[in-house]
Amino acid sequence: MTSSHTMQYIGLLLLAAILLQTIAVAVTFIYFSNVLSTMKETFSKSSVSCLMRANLRTIKGQELNAAEGKDDPCWQVTQQLHFLIEKSMSSRYQKEISSAVKDEVSRVLPSLVIQDQDDSPRPKIAAHVTGSYIPEAEKDGGGLPNRKVYGQKIQSWESEKGLAFLQNVELSDGELVVPQAGLYYIYSQTYFRHSLIEEDESDRGEEDGTSGQSVRGKPMLQYVYKKVSSYPVPILLMKNARTTCWSRDTQYGLYSIYQAGLFQLGGGDRVFVTVSNVSTIDMDEKSSFFGAFLVS
Repeated sequence: MTSSHTMQYIGLLLLAAILLQTIAVAVTFIYFSNVLSTMKETFSKSSVSCLMRANLRTIKGQELNAAEGKDDPCWQVTQQLHFLIEKSMSSRYQKEISSAVKDEVSRVLPSLVIQDQDDSPRPKIAAHVTGSYIPEAEKDGGGLPNRKVYGQKIQSWESEKGLAFLQNVELSDGELVVPQAGLYYIYSQTYFRHSLIEEDESDRGEEDGTSGQSVRGKPMLQYVYKKVSSYPVPILLMKNARTTCWSRDTQYGLYSIYQAGLFQLGGGDRVFVTVSNVSTIDMDEKSSFFGAFLVS
């Protein structure tokens, strides 16, 4: 009997302990739930009040600077919000601007727009040839035999050394040969050096009645031509000119002519440069050069 009463007593104690523990857990859960909801409500109200106070400061002209508002929680909230708004608007405007630019480019130059359905990568086609040593035969007037082409062709371009290179383009007899059809950007610069010796020789020739126009005041011309297989005569693409004029106290005059443009070329077309007088060209690689590259 005594052991039976003892077991019942222990069972009641355990049941009471479990009940008390359950009540404590329930009370703790309810308490922390209330505290959490109170904190959420307080934070929400404080965020709105931060924005309202920032708005009132702006209206009253009392905007805080970075040094004064660094320790203010409201200032930090508004700065983060401003940062997110600026980031979102910047991303949106970039997409709109890029789309507008692409539409405008496609309207002006449709061939420059890369079509999405073109899965095959385009080959890199480019060439940049520079001035090189001019042989004496070319200095003596190595022009073109075709009288319908103006000027004397520059044949001594460098294609490998220094700044020069060829990438999927051939250089033959001073002419760049493009491998495939497309829109190409073609550019050319020639550097003219007129020396005082040429002027003196021209003046002596005038005294003897054996020379015409003086070197001084004579125009310098640069032409860029293309040759196509379907047409017998080279086609003029670009033309530019300068007129020499320098003081008699100087030993020589320096002039440069540069021109460039976009042109449609076919596979196997040739491009070359001619000038009014090859012997006056300074063929330094940084002064006289010629090149082309595929745009689309």
